[in-house]
Amino acid sequence: MKTAKLLFSMSALVGLAIATAPAEAQQAAATPGSPGATTTIDGRYLPNPPQPFKGDVQVNAAQSTPYWPGLVVPPKGAPNVLLIMTDDVGFSAPSTFGGVIPTPALDRIAADGLRYTRFHTTALCSPTRAALLTGRNHHSVSTGVVVDQATGYPGYDSVVKRDTVAIGEILKQNGYDTSWFGKDHNTPQWVTSQAGPFTDWPTGPIKGFEYYYGFLGDDTSQWQPNNLFRNTTPIEPYLENPGWNLTTAMADEAIARIRMLNELQPDRPFMIYYAPGGTHAPHHPTKEWVDRISAMHLFDEGWNKLRETIFANQKKLGVIPESAELTAWPEDLPQWDTLSDEAKKLYIRQADVYAAYLAYTDHEIGRVIQAVEDAGKLDNTLIIYISGDNGASPEGTRHGLYSEFSILNGIHPTVEQNMAFYDAWGTDQSYPHYAVPWAWAWDTPYQWTKEVASHFGGTRNGMAMSWPARIKDAGGIRHQFHHVIDIVPTILEAAGLPEPVMVNGVAQRPIEGVGMAYTWGDANAPGRRTTQYFEMFGSRAIYHDGWIASAPPILAPWALSLAPPPTDVMNDFKWELYNLNEDWTQATDVAAKMPDKLRDMEQLFVMQAEKYRVFPLDDRTLPRFMGVKPSYIEGRTAFEFTGELSNVPFPGVAGAPNVLNKSYTITAEVEIPEGGAEGMLVTDGGRFAGYGFYLLKGVPTFTWNLIQLERVKWQGKEALRPGKHTLEFDWKFDGPGLGKGGTGTLKVDGQVVDTRDMPKSLPVGIGWVETFNVGIDTGTPVDDEDYQVPFRFTGKINKLTMKLGPEELTPAEREMIFGSYRAKQ
Repeated sequence: MKTAKLLFSMSALVGLAIATAPAEAQQAAATPGSPGATTTIDGRYLPNPPQPFKGDVQVNAAQSTPYWPGLVVPPKGAPNVLLIMTDDVGFSAPSTFGGVIPTPALDRIAADGLRYTRFHTTALCSPTRAALLTGRNHHSVSTGVVVDQATGYPGYDSVVKRDTVAIGEILKQNGYDTSWFGKDHNTPQWVTSQAGPFTDWPTGPIKGFEYYYGFLGDDTSQWQPNNLFRNTTPIEPYLENPGWNLTTAMADEAIARIRMLNELQPDRPFMIYYAPGGTHAPHHPTKEWVDRISAMHLFDEGWNKLRETIFANQKKLGVIPESAELTAWPEDLPQWDTLSDEAKKLYIRQADVYAAYLAYTDHEIGRVIQAVEDAGKLDNTLIIYISGDNGASPEGTRHGLYSEFSILNGIHPTVEQNMAFYDAWGTDQSYPHYAVPWAWAWDTPYQWTKEVASHFGGTRNGMAMSWPARIKDAGGIRHQFHHVIDIVPTILEAAGLPEPVMVNGVAQRPIEGVGMAYTWGDANAPGRRTTQYFEMFGSRAIYHDGWIASAPPILAPWALSLAPPPTDVMNDFKWELYNLNEDWTQATDVAAKMPDKLRDMEQLFVMQAEKYRVFPLDDRTLPRFMGVKPSYIEGRTAFEFTGELSNVPFPGVAGAPNVLNKSYTITAEVEIPEGGAEGMLVTDGGRFAGYGFYLLKGVPTFTWNLIQLERVKWQGKEALRPGKHTLEFDWKFDGPGLGKGGTGTLKVDGQVVDTRDMPKSLPVGIGWVETFNVGIDTGTPVDDEDYQVPFRFTGKINKLTMKLGPEELTPAEREMIFGSYRAKQ
């Protein structure tokens, strides 16, 4: 018995020696060691070492004393956190910052707390979100561009490393419940299938959220989100559920979690990261919202008049000073008065649908905020509502897009082509985006748009923050210069938690943001962010002590093309200089008057770029979507499937075969039961682009959907009889060359039943929202007139094989896409 006591005493001493939490950091809600005891931890080293056992162990329980480890909780008074980020919302789109689109939920947070007028993002979604969640610059966390465009350099490989863990993991290990709803555009493409691995997913050890409900990728259909997950499991709640919309469903999910936590663990603080798809394309509001906004006639006078209205509103609200200038309208965008009546009709429809989407998204956010209040937790909840992850999007190009996937493949629809989808705009029959001039208007009073890091039109976003228990200047306005990397240190300061120096055994790189809590009680407090660099696709800027040097792009972001940029990205971009103390909007370039100041600023940018891994600069856009990325299927040319498989994303990267720009053969060995069979054999894509190989009332059919502009179909002559059959579709590509045509041949049991040419194919991608499926179609149909999802195959697939030929590109295309990587192979 003495030996046992000695061993346990030594164990307790060892536990005390390695515990990192100092005594003053410990808090007990009950007697230490009792079942109801809680404790805070030091927080610098996560996870905290095991708590020492301070009881007494004898041979018999009757003579022993138990001692329970305390439940880890945040420091006393730590707030709940509701972190909201909308998508592609320009500074002046919402009413809160002078816009004409009603956003009462954002208005509410601004009225209850503070409105920040000089808050900045990175000019693009994945980079902003990586910076938001980690508190570090986007290149520092390997996200210099969106993950789809990742390249093999430290600042651009899209893999957030274990030495820069996100706020979800930090708060979780300090006792918070952490959940994430909505967009995740920060998981590398090659791990996004249901095969994982899941280290880099929202629920993995780097991002650290305990629960996830949302979609992986740039965006998704709000009507049929075929890339939707619950934790790491793909789900299809929209199937056979007409009228279902993700914008509402996501709010329902978040509200349900708030209620569940309040009923089961009412005293446990939570963090919710709420990141809806709104308002990234596709703009998919419900009809009720479109009707409501259309009846308001907000955009009938056009984009030029809209800018003037917003500019006046902003001065009345005080979100820009009276001295601010309205920047010039760009020469290469049309004035409203020069447009035809048909074009005006189209553009007004685009604006109405977009505005309805923003109002709808804000309304559902308001429901989530109301759920926090209904739970009695609003007073001690820090709500940070960031209106957009970059400026308004120019990706709709000059006339708007009936389908976002058209521009992915280098197609710029005309007004006439878009008008064919006028009545369907915003419904599940479209994947729409608005014309560029609306983006410029929704970035009033600034120049430029999303993707442009040099000017505030790309990087300045409205933000409101409330915490009734702590922020008392309700309705106040703050003009300190801040950046999205400043959110994590603000949350940590609010929660009373230190910046961790080690997480999960890995030493952490320092957080690069600065906390914003100093602004809460003092509107005139000197700003603590004195320097900040910006860079995206080569456009760049450097802010320092009230000055900003800016190098705008040579090619406008709406001039999307598969051609390589004809520029020297380091030397051809022309620098401009602005004194922000006198010029709030970057309206007056003083570079020619102050060459020495400009030179100093350029040198400062280079120093910051070296420090934060910005180099090498790269101004390619579309070609980088096609570049080489890590993949578990790299070099694989033969695929074999048996039975049903669904929801495999990103062909050529995440697990699905990529059939573009090459020859291929698909062979299906099937059994047809008595009475016949129909259904999908294999598909990738759907209503907006893609292919399907299926039996239509028993007849073998292969369909290519070319961005809804054309459907090419190969079809047998009769339905298959009961028994075993071998079906084959063989495509001979007319390459080399992106998007070249070819000849397709359909065979049944070795006999040709149809053959025809297809003059062109898709050059870049089928699209990220639809997935690869065998034996079922879980997204949308490639041809609505042939079938509706899920169109499960009613026979038996014994084996389906796909054999791919080599990628056939011209030498110029290969160099454009792969650059020196391929040249060295």
